Amino acid sequence: MKPITIDINKDNVFFTSDTHFSHVNIIKYCNRPFTDVDEHDETLINNWNNAVGKDDIVFHLGDVALGPTKRVHDILERLNGKIYLCVGNHDWRSIVKQQAWRFEEIHQQYNLKIGKRHVILNHFPFLCYSGSWRGLDSSYQLFGHVHTSPYTDKGLDFSRLDILFPSQYDVGVDNNNFTPVSWNDVNNIIDAQIQSSKF
Repeated sequence: MKPITIDINKDNVFFTSDTHFSHVNIIKYCNRPFTDVDEHDETLINNWNNAVGKDDIVFHLGDVALGPTKRVHDILERLNGKIYLCVGNHDWRSIVKQQAWRFEEIHQQYNLKIGKRHVILNHFPFLCYSGSWRGLDSSYQLFGHVHTSPYTDKGLDFSRLDILFPSQYDVGVDNNNFTPVSWNDVNNIIDAQIQSSKF
């Protein structure tokens, strides 16, 4: 897969995952601090649009929404930015088949080159990935799926997350104040993880 080269001089690249718009049970499953799905969705939409401009680029790493088709359509219409989807395990029926109109491109994985950095995007965290053997600052892997969160330590994958490299980062909304995270912030977070790591 040929890397996509992006100009980040304008600080216009963002990442997110696991928004789960309209998914009533996600509040309970992930202990999200919302009273109902309407508050949940409105907060995530407002956070998104406060961070992301109309011409910004957003890589959504999957699990966009689970809900009625019309409601999901209306939510996607309200979101700022040019959205590239990295398909999650909940997206095949509801998003890829019904809401593909909203995304610039849809793939299972992206291999980006941002400046001199290689960045691998996938819905799932990897045990090893392209360039990881060269050293921690050679390539990054961004992921979602596992719902890392300061609000909970639950989840079927939680016990395995201590084997992640410090050059990997969960860009899911649970881990980022329910807001897309900018490339500059991701870069700073991973740099700090590498500096404090024992690798």
